[in-house]
Amino acid sequence: MKDFFSNVSLMLAVRGMAAITFGVLALVWPGITLSALLIVFGAFAFVDGVTAIALAITGESTLPRWVLALDGIAGVIIAAITLVAPGVTAVALLYIIATWCLITGSLLIGGAAAGTSFGRPAWLMALDGVISVVFGILLIAWPGDGILALVWALGLYAIFAGVTMLFGAFLFADRADAIPSPGKTRAAAAG
Repeated sequence: MKDFFSNVSLMLAVRGMAAITFGVLALVWPGITLSALLIVFGAFAFVDGVTAIALAITGESTLPRWVLALDGIAGVIIAAITLVAPGVTAVALLYIIATWCLITGSLLIGGAAAGTSFGRPAWLMALDGVISVVFGILLIAWPGDGILALVWALGLYAIFAGVTMLFGAFLFADRADAIPSPGKTRAAAAG
């Protein structure tokens, strides 16, 4: 087992295959993918909330107990909402992303109009801003399609990331003999 985890090229290949598999599943079954993501988020929020409540009860933290208790209660409530009404959670997440797109896009457009240069042409920054704002508006206008688009984008990203990890695994495997292992380096230094 130790050899498996110390083999970088094999680990990259496994991660790449897992990412590609996830990406294909997200494209083929976007509804199931979204449901699974929401369940994982709900489970995380629940565990986080219960842990915060436990820390508030035991007092084993530098934070005030009331802060931990409120944080824990909020986590448990969000977990319950996520697991009982996942559609509400998905739509809320969509609106958070849309708001973020509108804010960042507006800031990019404003920065380009003010003539501020961040190492790239102002027109390119303005174009980035316009694309972001338009994407945010589209998410708000068609939230159902927006959620589906986000799952598809996540799937495409996972496939792309998986392919690059597999490519990296093959490149790393070809060059692995040229990289000295820590054991070989110590043996060469001792000899």
